[in-house]
Amino acid sequence: MPVLTQRQLNRATLQRQLLLHRSEKSPIEAVEHLVGMQAQAPFPPYFGLWSRLIDFRPDDLAQRLLDRSVVRIVLMRGTVHLVSAEDCLHLRPMVQPFLDRNVHANTQHRGEFAGLDLAEVAAAGRELLDEQPRSAAQLRPLLAERWPDRSPAALAFAVRNLLPLVQIPPRAIWGRSGQPVYATAETWLGRPLAEPSTGEVLLRYLAAFGPASVADMQTWSGLTRLKEVVAGLDLRSFRDENGRELLDLPDAPLPDPDLPSPPRFLAPFDNLLLSHQDRTRVMSPEARKRLFSVKNAVLPGTILVDGFLHGTWQVERQNGTATLTISPYQEMPEEAADALIEEGHRLLAFAEPDSTEKAVHITEASR
Repeated sequence: MPVLTQRQLNRATLQRQLLLHRSEKSPIEAVEHLVGMQAQAPFPPYFGLWSRLIDFRPDDLAQRLLDRSVVRIVLMRGTVHLVSAEDCLHLRPMVQPFLDRNVHANTQHRGEFAGLDLAEVAAAGRELLDEQPRSAAQLRPLLAERWPDRSPAALAFAVRNLLPLVQIPPRAIWGRSGQPVYATAETWLGRPLAEPSTGEVLLRYLAAFGPASVADMQTWSGLTRLKEVVAGLDLRSFRDENGRELLDLPDAPLPDPDLPSPPRFLAPFDNLLLSHQDRTRVMSPEARKRLFSVKNAVLPGTILVDGFLHGTWQVERQNGTATLTISPYQEMPEEAADALIEEGHRLLAFAEPDSTEKAVHITEASR
């Protein structure tokens, strides 16, 4: 069985993630190719698409949210993703078993569900949301009227998991703000959920994240027992340098491991960093430990240097000046630093076009 080196895996993954070269795909095409984009916060997908597409502008995505071509909904791993309308209808049924389990696994709320008919809770939530879109703050007291002896927060949490709820605009519209307001996917999109095909979705995962192991697929999706699904797919096999079996599409490209990888600014929560059980293809164990030790599990924007996680970035605005601060994990060659600064100025031109002054600053590396 052929062995793939860490660098081969790195370049293959970056190419499929549209990070070796910016793509000419449309925003919807890119979002579908990536099988959704992590969207725990409203605006990371904008930065994620900017890093991957040629001439991407914020309005290119904002208009797709407004015309309902894309939506934000809880999907893989029980987290909010930005997906196309079509993928919303197919992916939500696939991950529903995970979300059903999540209701009972949640240590904060599960005690409230003893003796409660959750199907009735879901039906009540659907009725309320079919009347009109509502925020969680509006939904909680209405559910509590029917179940006054239960925690309103727990009831709303159950509805969030049991029903396919999309967060509707103006949430996540560039330059605007707003608390999450929910509608059911069926009402918002005017179509029913589709019959899921986990096998087809795993093939798409490999096209965007492969080659990968079954454990990687389970980490990305939150689902279990995927080995049974994979066994029915036409795939080729490799091993990594540690002997783990990796699976891939029969005709998927494996680029030259010596291809240069330009510096990239990844969005906060970027799925590149979250979608493999073994993440050494994009980060060292030391870098992984530093990144995931952040408070409240809020992942910052990150930088790639030569294709690997090398630090974090943050934009601050004050008195008309926008400053991009890059905090590397270790020293980098001068040539790489210069390229990162150049790319950083492009990022500021995208994110802060109205700032009168723009500056890029690289801090000293800290261990």
